[in-house]
Formats: sequence, C-alpha cells, structure tokens
Amino acid sequence: MTGTLALVGGDEFAEGCTFDVDLLAASGGNGVVVLATAAAYERPERLVTRAVAWFASLGARVEAPPVFTRPDALEDHHVALIRSAAFVYLAGGSPMHLRSVLKDSPLLDALITAWQGGAVLAGSGAGADVLCDPMVDPRGGAYTVGLGLVGGLAVIPRYDTWSHDKVHRTVGIAPDGVVVAGVPARTAIIRDASGSWRADGVGEVDVWSEHLPASLDALP
Repeated sequence: MTGTLALVGGDEFAEGCTFDVDLLAASGGNGVVVLATAAAYERPERLVTRAVAWFASLGARVEAPPVFTRPDALEDHHVALIRSAAFVYLAGGSPMHLRSVLKDSPLLDALITAWQGGAVLAGSGAGADVLCDPMVDPRGGAYTVGLGLVGGLAVIPRYDTWSHDKVHRTVGIAPDGVVVAGVPARTAIIRDASGSWRADGVGEVDVWSEHLPASLDALP
C-alpha cells in the first residue's frame, strides 16, 4: 500500500486542474511541498509563485524548499521536510535535470518513505515522466532510465502537443511489458491507495499495451 499517486501531463497549478482538490483531500491536510527542481534553469520562482496562488485558492499553503542541485538533495533539513510531508508535488521542467538531482539521493529515499507511508505524491510534466521507469525523453521520444517509483509504465507528458507520427514512433519502440500512457496538459492519471487508476482533468488520456490501444485497466 502506498499513498495516492497523480501523474499530470503538464501546465500544473492552472485552471482545469480540478483533481488537486481530491489530492488535497486524500492527503488529509492543507499543505503541499512543491519541488521546482526540474525548472532550476527556467526561473523556478515563477513556478513557485503560481503554485502558491493556486493552492491558496484551494485553501492550502505551499512550502517550496530550494532543491535545485545535487548538493541540495543531500541537505538534512530538505530531507526531513520531504519525509514528514503529507503531499509532495514534483513540478515540470527538465526530466533529465530532475533525475540527475534526485537519483540515489537521501531526498529521494525520503520521498519514497513518505509515499509508502501514505503521503500523496504528484508529478507534472517532467515530474510525471521521471517517476516512471522507463521514462520518455521528450526531445526525441526514445526511452531512458527513470527513478522507477512506478515500474512498467512510461508517460508521454503534454501528449496534446505531440504529432501523430511522433506518438506512433514512441509507442512502437516501447520495451516489452511496458504500458505507455499519453497524458495531455492539465490532465492526470491517478492511482489511489487500493491501486485503482482513473483519469481526471481537461484532456483525454490514451493508453497502449504491447503497442496496441488499451484502457486504464492496463496500467500497472
């Protein structure tokens, strides 16, 4: 048993992301720890400002520890904050940078501990991508190693911006046994504590298993 997991296609903290109400309820609290790590080189303060305003509108407060580099993920106070969090949100940006900061770090261990202890975990864009294994390299649509919190699943974030040909190529080269989910912006696939998946938000999710169209029931 783990806490609720939400994999969001992108454009987080914006109108249409109504699923955040349910995620807050599932966390049992009114606070969210937002990691803007993936946006380290893309003016992360703007993302944090948007997160603060968005969750304030939902009656919740945001803490955003400055975890932007590998040494930041080793800091004891950052690790302690994540370990005790009821709701952690990995915001979008560069999945490669996010992976390099978190992989095999004490902060990732704390994140897994919190989630396995019942905390809500959400990832958007790069955050959704990197939580899976394999993860999709958005630059070309190939597969690479993710953090592996969810194995056997690969997410295509911002699926609504991908061409049909690029989607077809990426689905066609999926490793054996890997389910692929195309998740549009402001849309999420959500797994509750019982392991059941559902989709929510403004877009339509597409799923492929063994390179063929499938339903959400195919998700691991």
